[in-house]
Amino acid sequence: MTTSNVIAFQGLPGAYSDLSCRTVFPEMTTLPCATFEDAFAAVREGRAALAMIPVENSIAGRVADNHHLLPEGGLHIIGEHFQRVNHQLLAPKGATLDGLKTVRSHIQALSQCRNMTRELGLTAISHADTAGAAAEIAKLGDPQHAAIASSLAADIYGLDILKSGIEDAEHNTTRFLILAREPKIPPLPAEGSGGTIITTFVFRVRSVPAALYKALGGFATNGINMTKLESYMVGGHFTQTQFYADVEGHPEERSLRLALEELAFFARAGEVTILGVYPANPFRRQESQRLGED
Repeated sequence: MTTSNVIAFQGLPGAYSDLSCRTVFPEMTTLPCATFEDAFAAVREGRAALAMIPVENSIAGRVADNHHLLPEGGLHIIGEHFQRVNHQLLAPKGATLDGLKTVRSHIQALSQCRNMTRELGLTAISHADTAGAAAEIAKLGDPQHAAIASSLAADIYGLDILKSGIEDAEHNTTRFLILAREPKIPPLPAEGSGGTIITTFVFRVRSVPAALYKALGGFATNGINMTKLESYMVGGHFTQTQFYADVEGHPEERSLRLALEELAFFARAGEVTILGVYPANPFRRQESQRLGED
């Protein structure tokens, strides 16, 4: 195995991040990491070629840790993936639904499967992560105890799937970013091709009235669609805010180039950083069509 064939993720084998890595890069070997920082470091230090990290979920919202890590992590976004989260109820061989007493999983997974937990009358027990809960249930081997995790976790830990698709919301989806040491900027899409490029960047504005309004004005006047804008505190100071943004467009396109120039004028000096330029995942267009926005 060479590091060029390794992709890092945070969590234990069988985690949804592991499943996402295998879905997008089935030819690569996945590298479990204890923390998000460790996954970034694995790529920076050459132990992995890529990393796959979650940044937001359609139910739980953003993964705050990674919004802080991305600007300082020393890596570049080269792609995105939207993973449908299909929770499974896992238990040791021979277990039955009627015999279950407890269910373990990450707090988010438990909150996303409340209806099933209530329907079966189970006691929910919080765990550090979904795959870890599955591993623990496999080790216990007690048919009264179950876990909520992925189908991959069932395969890895030798557990039965007693109930599939147990999540309350059908739209439960996590967006992942694919990171590499070097940028991989795609060419400008041919006119009329329908290809969409996403540019992700962070910026800070000066602490003056209407600074954000002025900084973003260039995106409106140049017809740039901003699909995400989030703010978060930096440096532990309530008056220092950093903004994270996704826009549709390539920095070499005149419209986006002008918008970024206007942003740089109103932002704090040197505080506009492009984190990645990459093709939009087809999921975006499918969602727009489903919602009638296309």
